[in-house]
Amino acid sequence: MADTAQGIILRLTKLTETSLIVRWSTMEFGIIDTVAKGARNPKSSFAGKLDLFFAAEFSWQAAKRGKLHHLRECHVLDYREGLRRDYHTMMLAGYCCGLIEQVCEPEHPHGEMHDLLGRALRHLSEEGASLRALRHFERELARIEGVGRDRGEAFVELAQIGASLPQLRSDLIQRLR
Repeated sequence: MADTAQGIILRLTKLTETSLIVRWSTMEFGIIDTVAKGARNPKSSFAGKLDLFFAAEFSWQAAKRGKLHHLRECHVLDYREGLRRDYHTMMLAGYCCGLIEQVCEPEHPHGEMHDLLGRALRHLSEEGASLRALRHFERELARIEGVGRDRGEAFVELAQIGASLPQLRSDLIQRLR
C-alpha cells in the first residue's frame, strides 16, 4: 500500500548512476526521504518532475526497514520558476530549506513549519530575495520553535536551541545588503 502527500523538494542527492534520493517536506508526514529509482535516466517517468523547491503531489511505498522509502509517482503542482531568476533568490530559498531541515525531526509532522516554507518560497518566487525576507523567515521559525520571544536576533535564538545555521547565511547577508 502506498502513501500519498503533497510536499516540497528540499534536497536531491545522487544515489547511483541512475537513482536519486529525494528529501521532501510534507504537512502530514514531516521530512521524509524517498529513492527515485531510474530518475536520472532521460526516459524516466520522473524526468522533469524532480528539482529543488518544486511543490508536488507524490506517492511512495514505505520501506520495510529503515527510513529510505520508494518513490512511486510524482505530479508537479508548482515549478516555482521565479526562484531561478537570480542567484540571490536561489541562495535564500536554499537557506530556508536548510534551516527547516535543521530544526525538524525526520518523519514527524511539522505543519506550521511546512506552511512557513511554502509561504517563503512563494514570496521569493514572486518578489525575489531581500534581507527583510531572510530576517522575517528566521523570526517566524524562531516563533514557531518557541524561542522568538524577545527582541534579539532570531538567528542567535535558533542557534541556541541547537540549529546549526547553514554557512550560507553570512554570504547571504553580505550579498543582500
